[in-house]
Amino acid sequence: MNISWQGVFPALTTKFTAEGTLDHAAFKHNLQAQLEAGVDGIILGGSLGEASTLTVVEKEELVERAVNLLEGKVPVVLNIAEGSTREAVRIAEHAAELGASGLMLLPPMRYKADDRETAEYFKTIARSTELPIMIYNNPIDYKIEVTLDMFEELLQFENIQAVKESTRDVSNVTRLRNRFGDRIKILCGVDTLAVEELVMGADGWVAGLVCAFPRETVAIYRLVKAGRLDEARTLFRWFLPLLELDLHPKLVQYIKLAEVHTGLGTEHVRAPRLPLVGAERERVEQIITDALAVRPQLPDYLAL
Repeated sequence: MNISWQGVFPALTTKFTAEGTLDHAAFKHNLQAQLEAGVDGIILGGSLGEASTLTVVEKEELVERAVNLLEGKVPVVLNIAEGSTREAVRIAEHAAELGASGLMLLPPMRYKADDRETAEYFKTIARSTELPIMIYNNPIDYKIEVTLDMFEELLQFENIQAVKESTRDVSNVTRLRNRFGDRIKILCGVDTLAVEELVMGADGWVAGLVCAFPRETVAIYRLVKAGRLDEARTLFRWFLPLLELDLHPKLVQYIKLAEVHTGLGTEHVRAPRLPLVGAERERVEQIITDALAVRPQLPDYLAL
């Protein structure tokens, strides 16, 4: 399946049972909610998906199940976050066999590669697969920035097609567009900046709170792209306190708690993460319940 790299791509949480195994029923329930809300693709095994705690076998199982459940309705993108180039290549090669439609690539993990090393890491993976690739550029959390000059090299590969723009600098959307035109698709990777980046020309949104609020997320995207900015702003103002939960180191626990409150998931996480307790839990729950108490009526956004 080709990927247009446009629209809303949820970075899905990984659902676990109380015993710590993959919760296939909860995964299916959330996936169906995303599809019904109108998402344009899904991403598995990202930071929000607790990638660092998943085995390779579990990641492969998630891809296979998602491909079977979605039946080609939207593309399935697998995130690759590895310390070894060899292992990243192996996963990329196998992803196509499992039915994945594309890949999202983080820079090398655990080693702070320089620009040359980082570019070569991405190039080596791109050479190993025909799958379309989105580069995840998040220097805030992963300490490596993919610069414009590095993208100049990377875009020589036809299958490197998009960037998850998470520098938290809205102007980078314009820098990328000025330098590369439409050669690269730009997807906002920071929930709190989505409207600003979409207005400035981003093509899509790799979203986090969409896991708990899929309809609201897709509605904002479609309203912005339809030019109905007043409606998009109003909805985004309601959403912002929730979206800010995506900016915390405990974003996994925060968003999973939101999924519980909207009936789309469970709180189960894998150690070293632990469920929220005490004052922190009360604070996050208050944000969620306050928002749900005034949850807005949505327009018929799917008709846009």
